[in-house]
Amino acid sequence: MHGLSRLGTGGNRSVSPSPPSSPRYRHGRYKSFGAAAGGGGGGGGGGVARGGKKTTVDKIVFVLISTVFRRKGLLLFAPLLYISGMLLFMGSLGFDVVSLKNAVVIVHRRSPPGSVYRSPQVFQKLWPFMEAESNATYNALMSAWNLKMHQVWKPCVNSIASKTELPKSNGFLIIEANGGLNQQRLSICDAVAVAWLLNATLVIPIFHLNSVWRDSSKFGDIFDEEFFIHTLRNHVNVVRELPQDVLQKFDNNISNIVNLRVKGWSSSAHYLQKVLPKLQAMGAVRIAPFSNRLAYSVSSNIQGLRCLSNFQALRFSEPIRTLADKMVERMIKNSSHSGGKYVSVHLRFEMDMVAFSCCEYDGGEEERHEMDMARERSWRGKFRRRGRVIRPGVNRMDGKCPLTPLEVGMMLRGMGFDNNTSVYVAAGNIYKAEKYMARLKQMFPRLETKDTLATPEELAPFKGHSSRLAALDYTVCLHSEVFVTTQGGNFPHFLMGHRRYLYGGHAKTIKPDKRKLALLFDNPYIRWETFKRQMRDMLRHSDVKGSELKKPSGSVYTFPMPDCLCKQTEAKNVNSNTTKLI
Repeated sequence: MHGLSRLGTGGNRSVSPSPPSSPRYRHGRYKSFGAAAGGGGGGGGGGVARGGKKTTVDKIVFVLISTVFRRKGLLLFAPLLYISGMLLFMGSLGFDVVSLKNAVVIVHRRSPPGSVYRSPQVFQKLWPFMEAESNATYNALMSAWNLKMHQVWKPCVNSIASKTELPKSNGFLIIEANGGLNQQRLSICDAVAVAWLLNATLVIPIFHLNSVWRDSSKFGDIFDEEFFIHTLRNHVNVVRELPQDVLQKFDNNISNIVNLRVKGWSSSAHYLQKVLPKLQAMGAVRIAPFSNRLAYSVSSNIQGLRCLSNFQALRFSEPIRTLADKMVERMIKNSSHSGGKYVSVHLRFEMDMVAFSCCEYDGGEEERHEMDMARERSWRGKFRRRGRVIRPGVNRMDGKCPLTPLEVGMMLRGMGFDNNTSVYVAAGNIYKAEKYMARLKQMFPRLETKDTLATPEELAPFKGHSSRLAALDYTVCLHSEVFVTTQGGNFPHFLMGHRRYLYGGHAKTIKPDKRKLALLFDNPYIRWETFKRQMRDMLRHSDVKGSELKKPSGSVYTFPMPDCLCKQTEAKNVNSNTTKLI
């Protein structure tokens, strides 16, 4: 039996059972029941009749309540609530109150967070406060790092086991380094480690002419070949070129030497099992390209060879060192008012970087067209694939947009670096430099680049060679009191590691939280005190993270402790302070 049948107006039961009702008619059944109970005829028990039909509002409320309280009805609303919440969070359904006029609230649809480049408005709001604090007695440059809080480390790569006479070589290893300066640096150091692992003789690496960097420089144009070979002499045998008798076996054509396709991040075991037998059988092997072909996680001996290669064996060629040293001396002289201390900034705001990020600034349609052209020129078709959606606002809020010169300047002023701070900007060709660099120069009049620090005659031999120019920037940044990284990449990663190696384990580097910056720069009403507090918290966080140790998945080139540096502890002594390595 399926329960009771519908009630008649007279209240009598039907003698035959009714079939189960269809869900689409259930609302009608309940409505009929309510109508019969409330205003039926005859002897209905004194109920008061309700004339007329229910209003639309009554019907909507009734449907909502009945749906929610029906079994599992609430679950129907869960997806809607979630989607609504996400839309509100992303700003798609957000509204800002604009004004109250004639008792009518006027509202406008709010742009999604990050979709509008609001940093110029933030600057207009904060600039008067920055001016008021110009020439202040406090300058963060003099107290940026609290080194007393950190454990002191000292280089100990010299402790790596060496041999006065190396064992007989298993053959010659030839690698091809590609990319920019520090990508090449990574390939070279990894090649030294692999050569040691295989007991191979390393041929001075060949530099591939990269389509992006367009630099035809050879190893000896950038690095000191003789010093490199000499420094590694007790660990790995290095030769400038393949001996003639070996080359004749391959018809005097290096391309005839088998090129082993090694996968990225290959383990030591892979080289011993797959590469070593072929090296022994053929006498020479080639691996091209060789970028990122050795895993980060390897034995301490191999890490030690990486350290020795990067921090000691690889020094720049004599022409680069000569000019770079002059540039450092000039920066120190220009910073005499602050004890020779200066700030260096690695600014990644070149056209290719802006285009690749798919972020939008304040250039409107002209900028969008330029970026589309740049993307197509450098990454043909990559950004026009089916299903690929470019969302500049989401990229910005996720911290993926390159910081503009204006944003870098505001960040540094908020951290407490005043307008007397000497700043060196390491960069390529800044996108619309005249427009975007103006505000940074306004905030930091003592601003230098390689083009202002060196004369045109001094720079002439380096023009057209991006890796050599990058080497000049690298050196000036290496010796600054504060280094600021703004976008990531090999340049800051290698610099942070090198600075840790030189400065007792501390990188002395500001690595900003770009997600937090995106939120702050998206608020044109932010107060100066609030902005300063956030920036100084960010500076303190960079100080704490400055002496971070390498994790198992980390790179020894960025985190040289504990593979390249040893702990140095103070021995408590009443009469003198002595140090001891452990």
